[in-house]
Amino acid sequence: MRIGLLTDGGYPYATGESRLWCDRLVRGLPQHEFDLFALSRSADQEQQGWVRLPDRVGRVRTAPLWTCEDDALHARPARGLPRNFATGLGRSYGRRDRRRFTAHVTQLVGAVCAGGDTGPESGGLVDTAAAARFTDGLYGLAELARDRGGLPTALRSEATVRIVESACRAPGTGRTVHSATVPDYLAFAAALECALRPLSLDWYEDDGLGSVDVCHAASGGAAALPGLLAKRFFGVPLLVTEHGVPLRAHYLAAPEGELGAPVRALLATFHGLLASEVYQQAALITPGNTHVRRWQERFGAERGKLRTVYPGMEARRFGDVGDRDDAGGPCTLVWIGRIEPAKDLIALLHAFAEVRRSEPDTRLRIFGAPVQGAEGETYLDRCKALAAQLFPDEAMDAHTVGDSPVTFEEIGGPEVPDLAEAYAAGGVVVLSSVVEGFPISLVEAMFCGRATVSTDVGAVVEIVGGTGLVVPPRNPRALADACVALLRDPERRARLGAAARARALELFTVEQNLAAFRGIYLDLVGQAPARWADLAGPADPAGPPRPFATPPEAHVMGVLPPEPAASGAARLPSWALGAEGVCAGARGAGDGDA
Repeated sequence: MRIGLLTDGGYPYATGESRLWCDRLVRGLPQHEFDLFALSRSADQEQQGWVRLPDRVGRVRTAPLWTCEDDALHARPARGLPRNFATGLGRSYGRRDRRRFTAHVTQLVGAVCAGGDTGPESGGLVDTAAAARFTDGLYGLAELARDRGGLPTALRSEATVRIVESACRAPGTGRTVHSATVPDYLAFAAALECALRPLSLDWYEDDGLGSVDVCHAASGGAAALPGLLAKRFFGVPLLVTEHGVPLRAHYLAAPEGELGAPVRALLATFHGLLASEVYQQAALITPGNTHVRRWQERFGAERGKLRTVYPGMEARRFGDVGDRDDAGGPCTLVWIGRIEPAKDLIALLHAFAEVRRSEPDTRLRIFGAPVQGAEGETYLDRCKALAAQLFPDEAMDAHTVGDSPVTFEEIGGPEVPDLAEAYAAGGVVVLSSVVEGFPISLVEAMFCGRATVSTDVGAVVEIVGGTGLVVPPRNPRALADACVALLRDPERRARLGAAARARALELFTVEQNLAAFRGIYLDLVGQAPARWADLAGPADPAGPPRPFATPPEAHVMGVLPPEPAASGAARLPSWALGAEGVCAGARGAGDGDA
């Protein structure tokens, strides 16, 4: 079958999120053909280029949503107007289209403003009336963009800003939204235009998303928006996979950011309403862990549509370490990851000071590099300064130079040539984060057969499942006590490490991930309503054979599918295109034998 893979800032870009997961999915299911529909997030991401794509990727359609220039968008211009027409709403649409645009934007913005002060504290409950207004406005704008184009220009117009201002000042809006000023109106209108750019893409054609059998969005939000329109315009079933929680990122937007509180509140509500509609319309939702699943249920996802599929990881690269009998450095703690504030290395260093009081010979090896930017370098310098303060270089006497028990190292040197050897360097692997989604380093440590001590954040408890110790975050004393308990009990470390490796091999491998989606694709196509032949056009007899080109009944003599109706609404599924010729050949062969 043909899968339309939808990404936002991800595959096929070399620096994209979920890049490895998407690549393994495409390469691991050779029986299917994939078309990529990718949204890019920045000019830098596009300049980094793409990963090398396998042959089974049929087409790649991209759209940059970070630029303000109309020419960079694959947007259909309004009929009879050039692509770069004037920016005023009155010049881009006629009278009837202006009324359509105003009505739809008023519905959408009014629904967002009415719930602009809601957030995760409300339990994610979405007002039914507001959700209906939001979806009516959303799909109305999508149909206007399909019929007449010009939506990006209209959304940047003064008319849109006036609609936003009127909605923010309407009775019943929350205090935060009601306090918005003119700069806030302008900022929200600009952000709304960017968020709705997928409505104006030229992907919604018979030879685009109309020709795929399943739309698979690799994340929620902007990536799933084309999938919503593909379902609405063509009836294509939508599958949504989320390994993280995009909504949580919107709610936790830093207060010191460029946007004011009213704009952040409005955008959070917009994305909440969009997520709710995506979950309602999706045929199936595959959260990457239970933590993500709880957020999806909070925003309206039906439990019957949810199927947890853990992200698959490559276990073979850690096989040599996991199969060894040695348990690594018996007096060494190892931490591996990106060095940033969310990892809370400060708490880890304070915890290690407590460990040293109980076990003076213990060492801590920190493997990682700071995240890009000044913040990462500043945090690394802060951690090194604290380590130097807590652990002065140890020396035998006043005339010798000693070593610190804490080292900051990078992987790739002669002593630690690869990631697996970094995990092998310690007897206990520690995770000290205050914020996590699905911590990959924890699964890698389990593949290596290492006992772990982790903070209870994100999906940690679900990953560990009793094969490691879990403590509250921001609690150096509890972290230290757990580390000491494992350092003093080598038999327990060995037991936990073996159990962790067995659990990881059972649940978190690439093979189990591919097997899950292999079955999911077949289930979705098998349960989806028939898609008629007039949507996809005649089959190309010279083209390659399609997996579902022949319906099963064609192989049974004398049992034929019904003839297509003479009218334009031919009752033939898109995946059965070309079946008439096969069936006719089968019937002719049977007559000759008779």
